[in-house]
Amino acid sequence: MGLKLLHLHLHGLIRSHDLELGRDSDTGGQTLYVLELVKELAASKEVEQVDLVTRLIQDRKISAEYAQSREHISKGSQILRIPFGPKRYLRKELLWPYLDQLVEELVTRLKKQKDLPDWIHAHYADAGYVGALVSSRLGIPFVFTGHSLGREKKRRLLQSGMDHLQIESNYSISRRIEAEELALTNSNLVITSTLQESKEQYDRYRNFVSNHARVIPPGVDLRRFHTYSQSDVVADIKDLFDPFLREPDLPPLLSISRAVRRKNIPALVEAFGRSTILRKRHNLVLMLGVRNDMRTLDKQQKDVFQQIFELVDKYNLYGKIAYPKCHRRDQIASIYRWAADLKGLFVNPALTEPFGLTLLEAAASGLPIIATDDGGPSEILSRCRNGLLVDATDLGILQNTLEYAGSNQKKWKRWSDNGIQGITQHFSWNSHVRKYLSLMNNQFNLTKSQSLAEVIPLSGIKAS
Repeated sequence: MGLKLLHLHLHGLIRSHDLELGRDSDTGGQTLYVLELVKELAASKEVEQVDLVTRLIQDRKISAEYAQSREHISKGSQILRIPFGPKRYLRKELLWPYLDQLVEELVTRLKKQKDLPDWIHAHYADAGYVGALVSSRLGIPFVFTGHSLGREKKRRLLQSGMDHLQIESNYSISRRIEAEELALTNSNLVITSTLQESKEQYDRYRNFVSNHARVIPPGVDLRRFHTYSQSDVVADIKDLFDPFLREPDLPPLLSISRAVRRKNIPALVEAFGRSTILRKRHNLVLMLGVRNDMRTLDKQQKDVFQQIFELVDKYNLYGKIAYPKCHRRDQIASIYRWAADLKGLFVNPALTEPFGLTLLEAAASGLPIIATDDGGPSEILSRCRNGLLVDATDLGILQNTLEYAGSNQKKWKRWSDNGIQGITQHFSWNSHVRKYLSLMNNQFNLTKSQSLAEVIPLSGIKAS
């Protein structure tokens, strides 16, 4: 009998195909990472079954697929959707009062199973809260990955000018931090993407135990993300951008992210608008998710788009900037290759970036990167040597760095080659899963021998 694993990913929208990445602030790179991890684990010979638990949602505004209680992902893996709270879709900040419902339902279901999971892996603070309680009740080893952390988000938002009351009102940040503290109290293992996360972000938590943390960088699907080839169908990619651009064959500055404040996209538009060099040499291409109807976006997304539109008008960037309303997920890999074929650059100007899966995708596609010096990008560039880090909070530095990076074709080619080699060597999914399973087996062969009395007691934090 192989391993049986339980993963928890509660907010946003997750399904086995056509992920709606960028649909809103809750559906980003974490969703893709969790789905890919589940599929890759299920494909491993050591693993018998992987269940991914998320929320069942019945809402006419979203696909009926999210109301299916069970969905096949691949051989040995499935999504289990459990209802808790209102039937309608809710942003993650509104889920806190209903998490205890999920705890009770999960405990009941797991008690009925013949065998308990070998471990629970919770992703983000909300799942961390649920996983900590279920683990404590049933004595199942517990793994936590925060993906992004409340204390770091609060610090950055305060730096950006928001006050404590605004942050609390918009993000329920106190509940999030309390849930993270609870997850850290009860976790047998904390998986981080980078050493910086462990040393500079998790270390701000009173319940963090540093020797419980292990770094396993995420992987990238090299079957999808690779260099340009003549077999690529580029016509539909050009159709996305040509309506926006007067000179569509200029090297693009490409950015792919959700339209949220943390991604700092308006700063990139401002740096581009200020620079006559960048406007002459490049186009700016922004892939910011889907906005079929601006009225359906949440306030944060509307605010970001409004800033972008005002900056386009301020610097008269019409014909120099593209921001398509929608795209298909299966186009993303070709977009990277299109940008690389035109000798462009990938730009991540985020205020903070826990890791940056798009950086791996870009590098695997031969596209050099300019990325924030905060968080995971520094560790990616230290291995791949395929671009430059930048202080994205300083518009002058961001502008100068972009001007320098696009000034030398020999340097571009060296960065491109380095990135392809570095991704293959350090960031494949096969390498990620091997490290993951080896770490878990070593950790939980020990943990399973402990008695339930040795499980760390709960701190009494409640979500409601």
